[in-house]
Amino acid sequence: MTITAHTSRFGTNAHGETVDCITLDNGRMQVDILTRGGALAAIRVPDRAGTLANVVLTRGDFAGWDRGGSFNALVGRYAGRISGSGFTIDGQFHALTGDPETGITIHGGRGGGWGTRLWTAEQFETPDHAGVILSLHSPDGDNGFPGAVDMVATWTLDAHDCLRLDWQARTSRATHINMCSHPYFNLAGAGAGTIDGHVLQLLASRYTPLDDRMIPTGAIADVAGTPLDFRLARPIGPALRSDHPQIRLARGLDHNLVIDGSGDQRRLAAILCDPASGRRLTISTTEPGIQVYSGNFLDGSIAAGGGTLLRQGDGLALETQHFPDSPNQPGFPSTLLRPGETRHSSSVYAFDVMG
Repeated sequence: MTITAHTSRFGTNAHGETVDCITLDNGRMQVDILTRGGALAAIRVPDRAGTLANVVLTRGDFAGWDRGGSFNALVGRYAGRISGSGFTIDGQFHALTGDPETGITIHGGRGGGWGTRLWTAEQFETPDHAGVILSLHSPDGDNGFPGAVDMVATWTLDAHDCLRLDWQARTSRATHINMCSHPYFNLAGAGAGTIDGHVLQLLASRYTPLDDRMIPTGAIADVAGTPLDFRLARPIGPALRSDHPQIRLARGLDHNLVIDGSGDQRRLAAILCDPASGRRLTISTTEPGIQVYSGNFLDGSIAAGGGTLLRQGDGLALETQHFPDSPNQPGFPSTLLRPGETRHSSSVYAFDVMG
């Protein structure tokens, strides 16, 4: 089997820069990766009958991608929320470009995080896999974050229908880094409607409860007795409609689950299945948490192409990452990166078909 990587022009952004699409193809599945934000524009995988469908939500045209924020992209410098208008490192407070009313910074700041930036791409092929190396330089003071950061993210597709993301970061000053990939999955196919009938299993016995600002309280609580208990595989729909205070607060799922186990080795985090098509996604990661988000902001105002609009519950984001607000939560795993250190992360998205 030959696995290939091919680059084509995708469009021109608002700054006049060319955005490329790198397509990885192993003969059974194809993955489209954009240089804008390292976004996953498409993942086409077969169902039981061998019929291909794109299993991540998409945009109707290039203009939709260009104004779409960090949609399906590599989110950084910090995925998720940071409270308190910033954080303190070694006695120095660093103010971030968050919401001036709430003091909350989300997905890298109001000035546009890494998911909106143009990354440098280098494709590669070997007998066993093909991929693309994406590079980004984030200057000192980027949206208030200290340190000049050099980030390298590598997407790789192998012959076993496994898509792997490896990233590493270095910094010139002490800073906080929490990058993740943020695709919205619908294994029935993009535009197929709600993911209510998808079956989810999370290898997570605990979660980080939220306050009324959607900021972790600092506690780490058991999922037992809550709608966030997916330790045994079950349909997603009932959890989205639960009257539990945490679900009502987020208007669905938007919670960080603490992955069972510890250490730097990849471990199983989530299994998502679509019983109708038979498609299954298995996610493993070195990260300590997985943010589970049911697209609660999707309100029918965004075109997805093919005459459809994106609505709440049309896709499920499964974001392997550190915990939200870790810079201000001393009890959470640290996201601090210092000069001379290298932060590594690895996540694998394995696709197959249930029997």
